[in-house]
Amino acid sequence: MDLPVNRFKQALLARRPQIGIWSSLCSHIAAEVLADAGFDWVLLDTEHSPNELPAVQNQLDAMLAGTTEPIVRPAWNDLVLIKRYLDIGARTLLLPYVQNVEEAKRAVAATRYPPLGVRGVSGCTRANRYGRTKDYFQRVHEETCVLVQVETQAAMQEIEAIAAVDGVDGVFIGPNDLAADMGYLGNWQHPEVWRVMEQAAQRITNAGKAPGILVGQAEGQRCLDLGYLFVAVGSDLVMLARGSEALAARFKAK
Repeated sequence: MDLPVNRFKQALLARRPQIGIWSSLCSHIAAEVLADAGFDWVLLDTEHSPNELPAVQNQLDAMLAGTTEPIVRPAWNDLVLIKRYLDIGARTLLLPYVQNVEEAKRAVAATRYPPLGVRGVSGCTRANRYGRTKDYFQRVHEETCVLVQVETQAAMQEIEAIAAVDGVDGVFIGPNDLAADMGYLGNWQHPEVWRVMEQAAQRITNAGKAPGILVGQAEGQRCLDLGYLFVAVGSDLVMLARGSEALAARFKAK
């Protein structure tokens, strides 16, 4: 069996904007619905969601028939977590709280087999179709996409160096954590935060990598206009929360 092409990674290299959505419901049904909704990517979150590895594998299975790239966010930039998500078939990872070049290098190394990195070797996993993808070990790094998350002022100071790390495909800005670190907790819409996010998009682009971000539906086009290439424009959990509130209010108000 051939190793499938990572169309999301190819799109970033070609500088084609990729529109995504966050999935925090920890549900294979929600993942299946989103996978065929027309998005370019769906982020399966395990950092700020009660989502664990067996459930993530179910979500990846549910997305197989869809047209979107699953991106998994491990809870931490951790060698063991990264290995386990790669083994169940995640091939695009968003790694949180990368602060400097060394942490970015560790993130990349965790996704590469020796001699390119330190990923542990298992011969029969979902990722290699249970040993049926014969050139998996030699070529998997070509289709693995590593995205690192920058979310503090200290990391912003290092953003060009982080982006320059070989094997980093994109740098993702976390607006809420960035705002909190800047003294604007709960107010990522503050003009000063937007100023830093605007600069970040240009700095990442100038470093030759793809900038990404998560914002709301109303801000998605603004971020695309700023040069962000992979933009999440919503969340399944937020849509459910706000949509259910609106529906209830529509009838309870009468």
